[in-house]
Amino acid sequence: MSELRQLSTNNSNFQQQLDKLLAWESVSDTTVNDTVNQIIHAIRIKGDSALVDFTNRFDRWQADSAADLEIPLNRLEQAWHAIPASQQEALKVSANRVRAYAERQTMESWSYTEPDGTLLGQQVTPLDRVGLYVPGGKAAYPSSVLMNAIPAKVAGVAELIMVVPTPDGELNELVLAAAHVSGVDRVFAVGGAQAVAALAYGTESIPPVDKVVGPGNIYVATAKRAVFGQVGIDMVAGPSEILIICDGETDPDWIAMDLFSQAEHDEDAQSILLSPDTGFISKVNASIEKLLPGMERQEIIATALQERGALIHVKDMDEAVEVANHIAPEHLELSVADPLTLAKRIRHAGAIFMGRYTAEAMGDYCAGPNHVLPTSRTARFSSPLGVYDFQKRSSLIMASAEGADALAKTSSVMARGEGLTAHARSAEYRFKSNKG
Repeated sequence: MSELRQLSTNNSNFQQQLDKLLAWESVSDTTVNDTVNQIIHAIRIKGDSALVDFTNRFDRWQADSAADLEIPLNRLEQAWHAIPASQQEALKVSANRVRAYAERQTMESWSYTEPDGTLLGQQVTPLDRVGLYVPGGKAAYPSSVLMNAIPAKVAGVAELIMVVPTPDGELNELVLAAAHVSGVDRVFAVGGAQAVAALAYGTESIPPVDKVVGPGNIYVATAKRAVFGQVGIDMVAGPSEILIICDGETDPDWIAMDLFSQAEHDEDAQSILLSPDTGFISKVNASIEKLLPGMERQEIIATALQERGALIHVKDMDEAVEVANHIAPEHLELSVADPLTLAKRIRHAGAIFMGRYTAEAMGDYCAGPNHVLPTSRTARFSSPLGVYDFQKRSSLIMASAEGADALAKTSSVMARGEGLTAHARSAEYRFKSNKG
């Protein structure tokens, strides 16, 4: 691998270099958009028939009818008993930790009563039905099942429908076992844009949902964007990212491997180190060269590091914080002596991993917080997936007879100022003088 890109904030054009490095075009090209739109149209018009046709064509197995697409719940239980005890234990530990964290996120309804008897408040209710997309085949992530399904169930979602592609008819036992331990209600062996369309609009076999969550390829991401408005979506995620701030005192091999941990996802993933210690940056670079040949996904890691990775020298920790807040990373590791103090200065990050012993990988699987995080600088305005994404809020307003008089008078003045006479008269009917 050629030497990893090294930048310095001392360079006059550093900001331009950084913004070029961060740039990511997540917009699908015309061909992908056209294909997705055609698939969505076919699902809306033909329902199950189109779903079966697309599954047979794209996943290369023969479903004779839509009934063949549903995976029965006893098959999930079978998968649970088929996996090794070590995997069962890992899934249980991860599920329990994710659930314990999620239970602290639940929003509660509230109200208060004003002196005149008027009640105001907020009623919190769960979504009725949610669709969970899970990648299938080689890109099978049981951890994604836990991270999406468990918060939904903690929120009180009544029905959780999982869709997962099964290329060549092959089922992934770990994914099915994860669905079992997470309490998924129904599972269908469908994937791609056709699965997203089926969840959004419904077919004869798959009921329409209120929200679609979960990761997928460019066709899935494009379909989620296309159906947004018909249903809610979690986000349209870009490539995985890690940003590490290190004071130079952590083992450079640890930092190199942490950079690898995101780079191995795919060639577009981004791994960046910020450090005020130029000697340490050189040590990390040497560790990368030493460790890379032993990695199973060596070519993917090397490509990601060369295309979108960087080792960046900053003046001091103050500047590191400034650069980090501009990057607004998905994952931020603070590998420093006093991470708690430094974390208080971070305004934009999906998840913050504090201290030398906190590997980002722990957050991917079992720490507890959700690993579905904002990417491509969207942490500036969005947050990790959580229970609150599966709950919605309704405002509560109940005017008392006395309170209605004051509210009606104010409403009347405002409405007439806007030229909305019906609004004004509707309020005026509630004047005390009109109530006898």
